[in-house]
Amino acid sequence: MANFFSDNKDLQFHLNHPLMKKIVELKERGYADKGKYDYAPLDFEDAMDSYRRVMEITGEICGDVIAPNAEGVDHEGPKVVNDHVVYAPGTAQNIDVLKKAGLFGLTLPRKYDGLNFPLPLFVMANEMVARADAGFENIWGLQDCAETLNEFASDELKAKYLPRVSAGETCAMDLTEPDAGSDLQAVMLKAHWDEAKGTWLLNGVKRFITNGDGDISLVLARSEEGTTDARGLSMFVYDRTSMAVKVRRIENKLGIKGSPTCELVFTNAPAELVGDRKMGLIKYVMSLMNAARLGIGAQSTGLSEAAYREALKYANERQQFGKPIIQFPAVYEMLSNMKAKLYGSRAMLYETTRFVSIYKEYQHIAKERSLTGEERAEMKLYSKLADAFTPLLKLMASEYCNQLAYDAIQIFGGSGYMKDYPIERIYRDARITNIYEGTSQLQVVAAIRHVTTGTYLHKIKEYETLAYAPEMENTFKRLVAMREAFEKAVEKVTATADNEVIDFHARRMVEMAGHIILGHLLLQQAMVDEEAYRSSAEIYVKYGQAQIAAAATYIESSCVADIGLFKAVQDEKYE
Repeated sequence: MANFFSDNKDLQFHLNHPLMKKIVELKERGYADKGKYDYAPLDFEDAMDSYRRVMEITGEICGDVIAPNAEGVDHEGPKVVNDHVVYAPGTAQNIDVLKKAGLFGLTLPRKYDGLNFPLPLFVMANEMVARADAGFENIWGLQDCAETLNEFASDELKAKYLPRVSAGETCAMDLTEPDAGSDLQAVMLKAHWDEAKGTWLLNGVKRFITNGDGDISLVLARSEEGTTDARGLSMFVYDRTSMAVKVRRIENKLGIKGSPTCELVFTNAPAELVGDRKMGLIKYVMSLMNAARLGIGAQSTGLSEAAYREALKYANERQQFGKPIIQFPAVYEMLSNMKAKLYGSRAMLYETTRFVSIYKEYQHIAKERSLTGEERAEMKLYSKLADAFTPLLKLMASEYCNQLAYDAIQIFGGSGYMKDYPIERIYRDARITNIYEGTSQLQVVAAIRHVTTGTYLHKIKEYETLAYAPEMENTFKRLVAMREAFEKAVEKVTATADNEVIDFHARRMVEMAGHIILGHLLLQQAMVDEEAYRSSAEIYVKYGQAQIAAAATYIESSCVADIGLFKAVQDEKYE
């Protein structure tokens, strides 16, 4: 099979981004570990060499083990045996191979047996694993729960749990309940302190929990008796060795079938408090969810890569009317648009990851020493950008993931609808990406304030100050025109000073910003490697311009009264 790193030049392009030097130096604290651990890098070049070698190992495992196992895992799936999850044989093999390769604890500090890799490398590995098997990525990728422990837990808890994650134990985040899905402040699983046992005990039910029988679980629970809102919730860590949580069932899902999505019953399950009481949802889950949304961005991009490659391969092989179907305009246009959206998704994924990585490292450094004024300003800037780009990434990448899987099936025709080809599984796996960890609609809710406060506009204008080659001038002018249309549309909507009107047009405005940003990112890549990226940059910008024109026309022709046409559906009732 292929090596999923070495066969992907676009991944290698992003690994070499100029900001990586800053990110690595922040992560390595001036390469302070080089005298303590024999695998710590001596300098930036040594670090980059190590990253490439590990990514090549990851890519090889993805191509030789995880991808070949994917169909069997999808068919067999996990089972509940004696109230606990038993993985499909292929899943167990995947975990075993990755353990032996030392590919757990990628971002954790070396003192906890981790590799201390920067976040972009973990995201890159996630993308490759998702390309191989998106369901398995849910299991392996949940090791990012350990980052929440590393950021907020006591030294005692970190010393207890983080080396276990580095050794290959799996994680879960137990948040949602039967009556608390997107509305997590409605969580009612109870946590109470037992004086006699000297521990917190958890009681209640959790539902739709990914890898719900993981070895180490972060659990959102109501610690303050008599409360019903977010202020009564705290975060706990539960150790599976207690065997106090039973798996009631594994959900029978459309896709990602190798990933056990569980309903869990907690019965006096001992747990340990993470951080401060009452901050579970307000602080810790928000951090956890942002990391998860970055993970879904990687998963979506990996699935998009898989869908595009399957479609391209089939289009070259499938003969109709005496020639490969890729020679027909209807097919090569579709594939070219797919490639542009794939590259755009990946560009947004790593731009967002770089922003998150820098501000997170400053947060960790701030616990070790006082930041300088310049460092505090940088942390504030990158925190704001990460907050703005994370929901935009999750929205755009997951929607494009679904579009690429849909278009790939179309290229396959009737064959794609059969289980004879992997694209059928990829199509089913893709569907969840714009639902879990916050639906596309909720990402718009998170992103719209960055439209109305000008965060996106400011960043777009900053992109416009970059130098572009003369041959890119027409594409650049298109982006400027797109930005002007975006500004005009936002001004018209916000001038109403009506929150309902703003909410009604929110998705249109957020997606307009997304198209412009993705266009700029691809144009920047074309400036570095014209041969690899210019065509995709031009194709995406033309596509984005058409989408923005449609949204702008809709907004321009709308009035406040129009919303009533849509609200009428609220009165429809059917027995």
